[in-house]
Amino acid sequence: MRRNKKMKFRYIPYTIFSLLLTVAAQAQTKPEDKKTDPAKPASGTLTEEIEVVRPYKPVLADAAKIRRSPDLNNHKPFRPNQTYLILDKRLELNSDIRQLDAQELNAAPAPLFENNYAKLGFGNYGTALGELYLNTGNDEALQAGFFMKHLGQSGDLNKQRGTRQELGIYGKSIMDKITVNGELGFDRLSTNFYAVNPNISNFNPDPKKQRFSTISLKGELLKNYEQTQSSLDYALKADAYTLSSRYGSKETSFALSGFFNNTYKQFNIGVNSSIDFTKTKDSLDIGNHIFRANPYVKFQGKNYKISVGVNFVQEFGENSRTNILPVVIAELPVVPGYATIFGGYTGDVLKSSLRNFAYENPYLRKNLIENAIEKANVYGGVKGNAGAGFGFKAMVYYKTIQNMPLYANSPEGLERFEIRYDGGNSKVIGLEGELNVKASEVLSWTGKVEINKYDMATEEKAWMKPGIRLHSNARLAINKKIRIDGQLVLNGDTDALTYEYVEGLDPQRRIVTIKSYLDLSAGAEYLIKDKFGVFVRVNNLFGNEYQQFLYYPKFGINAIAGLNYSF
Repeated sequence: MRRNKKMKFRYIPYTIFSLLLTVAAQAQTKPEDKKTDPAKPASGTLTEEIEVVRPYKPVLADAAKIRRSPDLNNHKPFRPNQTYLILDKRLELNSDIRQLDAQELNAAPAPLFENNYAKLGFGNYGTALGELYLNTGNDEALQAGFFMKHLGQSGDLNKQRGTRQELGIYGKSIMDKITVNGELGFDRLSTNFYAVNPNISNFNPDPKKQRFSTISLKGELLKNYEQTQSSLDYALKADAYTLSSRYGSKETSFALSGFFNNTYKQFNIGVNSSIDFTKTKDSLDIGNHIFRANPYVKFQGKNYKISVGVNFVQEFGENSRTNILPVVIAELPVVPGYATIFGGYTGDVLKSSLRNFAYENPYLRKNLIENAIEKANVYGGVKGNAGAGFGFKAMVYYKTIQNMPLYANSPEGLERFEIRYDGGNSKVIGLEGELNVKASEVLSWTGKVEINKYDMATEEKAWMKPGIRLHSNARLAINKKIRIDGQLVLNGDTDALTYEYVEGLDPQRRIVTIKSYLDLSAGAEYLIKDKFGVFVRVNNLFGNEYQQFLYYPKFGINAIAGLNYSF
């Protein structure tokens, strides 16, 4: 401000002088030029005009800078003063508010239980099917039920027929600490020796009947799971049955088994044990009793599991033999939660029984029952899953089996089979694979394949044991009312031992090959109403009269349809 005032007073004289010059110049009016003689000067007139111009050069006065630099050495923080106002208010209850009364809800309808089921159907080949299932169902902790099944068929060949009936009563009770369940059952399998041999005229003109009947009783006691994670687990099971055949063969058995396991930190210490008393009357009357004890120690680390134990098996009865076989099993996750590699080395006694043989191959003559010993089973593979809808398993193994049982046609009658035992150590190299896919409740598919190569000790071939077996099934729910399913069974080529009859000579051994077969079956169900539906099923869609056992062709394409009802 001071500098600006000084500058204004300094320029005032120059400004006044300039204004005076300008006024004087404008006062002198220039008349129009007259033509005069330039040689004669005009008297009393100004003959020369001078214009004075001064350039404007303002000069600024010196300015003084006021320095106001911050003090960088001052670190004192800025702390504004703050004040707080805390309101102290007391909660006041309004005693005039009346307590609300709970509104009663309408009683929910009782859930509809459909634990009972009935099925009835008929088809070609005189097929008759009947099934009935009854169950109490309302109380999950206490259940009881009854079931009954019947299936009968009659083919085109001479007395090619077979029937099977099953009956059972069962019960289950879940208590606070234990669960008890039991079952009383009856199983009857009837067939005829309808074997057909096109190479022999007048072969088996009057097929005989065969029938196996079994009455069984089972009971089980289990310790329930506890949230306290009790370190002690145990179970006890009893199993008894009696079997009889049309030709006087009998077998009675009583077995008692159980296990005990105790957990200590990362270790599981326990034992599986059983004692089995079996009396068989077939070609000979023998006792086949077995006592087993499998003590083990399991160690489970963060990324692995190891189990080490021993199988102690004592056979007594007609034959007495003591077997001590190792058991080593290990698992190691390679992709935790998805894939685990596993392996093991085990051995065991494989008990033989008339019951198992008869229901696998009912066309038997009287035989001697002997046990087999799996001296070594070395295996390894990978298993896992990708969520709840996909699971897989692949395994290779090498087994050494002594006294392996095989089926062969009897030289005393080709329509019947005898059990031949490979007296040495048979070797089996195999591959096994499983796959389970459940895309949703709509679609599910399972498949299993088993491939074996046999190296027999005393027999030429592994009679009636195919090199490859495949089993697969699928289910599809198109909607709530329509469901379809399919099943595929593949059996590879099978070697069979039979005989040729030459007059005057003993029966001559002959090896034949049973060709592989593929059996495809499919079925469908349609729900007409909530409880009532219809079904249809077609077996052996390719119509192949294949043979599972030599000289016993299966039924061709056969269909069955009927009704089912749930209540």
